[in-house]
Amino acid sequence: MLRFIARRLLQLIPILFGLSVLLFVWLRNLPGGPARALLGERATAEDVEAINEALGLNDSIFVQYGRFVGRVFQLNFGTSIQTGRPVTTEFLQRFPGTIELTAFAVLFAVVIGIPLGYLAARRHGGVLDSASVIASLLGVTVPVFFLAYLLRFAFSVELNVFPGSGRQDVRIDATHPTGFFVLDGLLTREFDAALDAFLHLVLPGIALGTIPLAIIVRITRASVLDVINEDYVRTAESKGLAASTIRRRHILRNAMLPVATTIGLQTGLLLSGAVLTETVFAFGGVGSFLADSIFARDYAVLQGFILILAVVYVLVNLLVDISYGLIDPRVRVR
Repeated sequence: MLRFIARRLLQLIPILFGLSVLLFVWLRNLPGGPARALLGERATAEDVEAINEALGLNDSIFVQYGRFVGRVFQLNFGTSIQTGRPVTTEFLQRFPGTIELTAFAVLFAVVIGIPLGYLAARRHGGVLDSASVIASLLGVTVPVFFLAYLLRFAFSVELNVFPGSGRQDVRIDATHPTGFFVLDGLLTREFDAALDAFLHLVLPGIALGTIPLAIIVRITRASVLDVINEDYVRTAESKGLAASTIRRRHILRNAMLPVATTIGLQTGLLLSGAVLTETVFAFGGVGSFLADSIFARDYAVLQGFILILAVVYVLVNLLVDISYGLIDPRVRVR
């Protein structure tokens, strides 16, 4: 297993190198440039040239990339022009919120999606199967921002059941040692703060988890349908093994590889910035700040956040590869 993990880690090096090159070139070709973002649209050509010289933007592209890589290894991504604080500080402050939201969305999708997909496959051609297929198609096709606005209007504005914005009620004087608001409330025994933070996750978490839920249902259904027709399942049934044993050892375990892939990819995508959902609910995570940075042309934030999120996405995929080896030992020897 250690050799398997080491091989996957070595494969990440060219991927991260390619990502850094693409990000560096893309940001250098955006209109306006960092000087215009710092000085404003009315800046003179002389002022822009002075800023470019001070920032080293007049050097060759290779020299600039070398400095960029050197700062990346030091976790120095510059300073945000919106807040005046280091980009790394801004990311660390907001990323726990995105993790909490992603965890809720993924848990919502997995807890409902896998059992529903399994039941749909076992009742193939029945009412439940047809309903799950139709519902999963709707879940994929409905835009996230549209669903987010519907949920916010229905359950926050009209029914006033769940809060519609933010991570926690501003009137609650809560302590946040870790930045994970639900966990902080539990650790500090401020249970009212933990409950309030959890309620703030419900609507954005459901909106964010709907597409992963629909995909997991479809993948689980298709995978289980493939497995239940295998010879080893029919053999186990002919031997008279208990239905729970057949379901656990022979069906679900063998059907989990594509499902694990789907869960890992969806988790990586959600962690990479739920921009629309966080913007609709003013959630205050990485995604909403990234959207603000695009409009503010905050190049330091764009550069730092995108690169860090790309690394997070790659690491999540590494965990998916490792899960392959745990679920199916045959993967480790390929």
